[in-house]
Amino acid sequence: MKKNISRRSLVKFGAGALGTGILTAGISSNLVVSEQAVAQAVVQEEKKDLTPEQALQSLIEGNQRFVTRKRRSPNQTPTRLVEVAKSQKPFASILGCADSRVPAEIVFDQGFGDLFVCRVAGNIATSEEIGSLEFGSLILNSKVIMVLGHKRCGAVDATIKGAQVPGHISSLLDAIQLGVEKSKNLPGDKVENACKANILVQVQKLKSSLVLSQLIEQGKLKVVGAYYDLDDGKVTLLS
Repeated sequence: MKKNISRRSLVKFGAGALGTGILTAGISSNLVVSEQAVAQAVVQEEKKDLTPEQALQSLIEGNQRFVTRKRRSPNQTPTRLVEVAKSQKPFASILGCADSRVPAEIVFDQGFGDLFVCRVAGNIATSEEIGSLEFGSLILNSKVIMVLGHKRCGAVDATIKGAQVPGHISSLLDAIQLGVEKSKNLPGDKVENACKANILVQVQKLKSSLVLSQLIEQGKLKVVGAYYDLDDGKVTLLS
């Protein structure tokens, strides 16, 4: 009899403990979701009226989170997806290389609708890329444009070597040639020097745009160059 009572009590206690555990887990889960929702709302509120300097700082801070493995992965929820389906107001634009190892949203820890991204081999400012970035800045109100080159860029390396390439690939190398020429007499790694010089050449091309230069003069836009290290994920500003 005592054994049966003990077993019944144990079963009741176990069931109660299990129920409490499930309830606690449910509450904890809801708290986590709520905290994430609040964090998302705060992030969006902060990005509404950024200055160009603040927009650039937001990119740098996002990259720092990426490098230190502390990503927040903001604005990547189904709610955000629906929200930006109606309109977009990216706070920053990126002119980056088409290289598959440099995905801007991941590198800068951003989400849907945060970045206006143009990608082309060698991160060159062609007429089409400039036009796109003019649209992103003038119409969508992006506050900063970052020309993002990267370590060991294949297009830059091919330009240095004077590679004979088929089709339209040669037009890419032609656009990179000026950066290669500017870096010829610099000490150190030839490819790295050329990559950085090319970034700065493309920055100047963007700044020569009538639309972008006016926005810069009005204090509504900042155009900078940056270099991405493939080995550690760090972005370093060049200008």
